[in-house]
Amino acid sequence: MNNYNYTVAEKFLQYVTIDTQSDPNSNAQPSTAKQLNLSKILVAQLLAMGIVDAHLDEHGYVYATIPSTTQKQVPVICFCSHVDTAPDCSGTNVTPIVHKNYNGQNIVLPHDETQIITPLKHKYLNQLIGHDIITASGLTLLGSDDKSGVAIIMDMANYLMQNPTAKHGTIKILFTPDEEIGRGANKVNINKLGAQFGYTLDGGQAGCLEEETFSADAVKITINGVITHPGYAKNKLINAIKIAAEILDALPKNSLSPETTDKQDGFIHPTAINGISEKAVMEFIVRDFITDGLAKKEAYLKNIATTIVAKYSGCNITFEVTEQYRNMKEILAQHPQVVQYAAEAIEANGMQLIKESIRGGTDGSRLSFMGLPCPNIFTGMQAIHSKHEFVSIQNMQKAVDTLVTLTAIWEQKS
Repeated sequence: MNNYNYTVAEKFLQYVTIDTQSDPNSNAQPSTAKQLNLSKILVAQLLAMGIVDAHLDEHGYVYATIPSTTQKQVPVICFCSHVDTAPDCSGTNVTPIVHKNYNGQNIVLPHDETQIITPLKHKYLNQLIGHDIITASGLTLLGSDDKSGVAIIMDMANYLMQNPTAKHGTIKILFTPDEEIGRGANKVNINKLGAQFGYTLDGGQAGCLEEETFSADAVKITINGVITHPGYAKNKLINAIKIAAEILDALPKNSLSPETTDKQDGFIHPTAINGISEKAVMEFIVRDFITDGLAKKEAYLKNIATTIVAKYSGCNITFEVTEQYRNMKEILAQHPQVVQYAAEAIEANGMQLIKESIRGGTDGSRLSFMGLPCPNIFTGMQAIHSKHEFVSIQNMQKAVDTLVTLTAIWEQKS
């Protein structure tokens, strides 16, 4: 890629200004129509590159194909990122700022000077001295999760279309909506995609390669209390809200929660509670790197709830478990070359390989179990879902290099 004029930064700076937050409370597909504003731009840019089949489908997915440039029979690989940003922090009117030649000092965000990105809190900054760092202005998230991944894939496509002598097999591009709310793969048409292996671009620091995620379930506990007029409620009223509070209070204080776990520890995490005296609904997510561990945690939670409810005559609960995604390593272990080739591409571009487990899900988790084994490659993004979010332009360029190298490795080894 000598003398290549990277477009990843300019694309990223454009994409983050487009509000694409998804909405977990919406039943629409995609959950917010504004996600399509970016997807339509991506299709137009892909078509302008000469990728003739680029299109947006009725469910909000962008599909495109970079044709093979080799006579070899090479497995079709897919690169995937999501266009939506998280509901956790405002994504409206994002103002990206480029901090050129970062000098190691604190970064004060100008639209809210109380928002200060420090190398003390974000230690990865110490590795980015001399880099050009992009942040938001202090009022919003940046959106590098996952518009950095989108921009990296788009720049890879731009390079390959400009350099038809680069040998590679057929490459598929997939941009999804609603990943941040767990629906990114819901309507992917795997047959139409036509890929055998895939890679999500949704990871963190340069050199990072992730082949393992949590397995994940959702749990909903519905508590049915006994309602009566509060003025005449003695020995009659059973308040469902208070029972819900009692269940929450019975959860461990120093373990089994996101705030007390790391690495490969799982957790039980209450995410919502709604209701009135008569009926309350509690929602949880349950996570474990070992799929069998989910059932154990769910049994533990159910035992807490049923034991508490049993003290109240006339009260009852329902306990519902919904599968969300499974640890993609269960699938990737059957296809070791997918991870191996990505590792070789990272190291070939002068980076130290960092293998990590993801404490969360990606589209790759779902896609792996849909027949598309799909590990996760770095983009450089840091402090995601927050006003302190940042990404290095040089890291994004390294990710472009890695993808181009990866396509060549698949061709060479076929």
